[in-house]
Amino acid sequence: MKTIFKFRFAGICIMLAAIAVFSVVVMLLWNALMPELFRLPVLNYWQAAGLMLLARILFGGLIHDMAGRGRMGDDRRFGYGNKLREKWMNMSADERKEFVEKEKDFFKFHRGFSHFRDFSGNGEDEKGEKNE
Repeated sequence: MKTIFKFRFAGICIMLAAIAVFSVVVMLLWNALMPELFRLPVLNYWQAAGLMLLARILFGGLIHDMAGRGRMGDDRRFGYGNKLREKWMNMSADERKEFVEKEKDFFKFHRGFSHFRDFSGNGEDEKGEKNE
């Protein structure tokens, strides 16, 4: 139990240090660029921290945890929540071959609408003519 507390305490300390460093970076960048370019006021440290918080609320949302999960709670880094991947993993070898053939037919049909270009890399279109 003590080690979990130590890790959480260390994580909170690292997060606070990162916020402090990013606030300083925002303050320095703002003060170097904005007053001169757009005649905006110079920011102090706390204003820069508030600006970062405001940007996070407006553009990033508030509900994100340290593992990179979004609002829905799924962890896309490991392939969870990817319906096509889950479907592929549950297919047998025969079903996979059938799926690949259907996809080939689909792209073969749609290739006709893109000036008969061959996207497979062999350099010929359906009519046997060379692509440029």
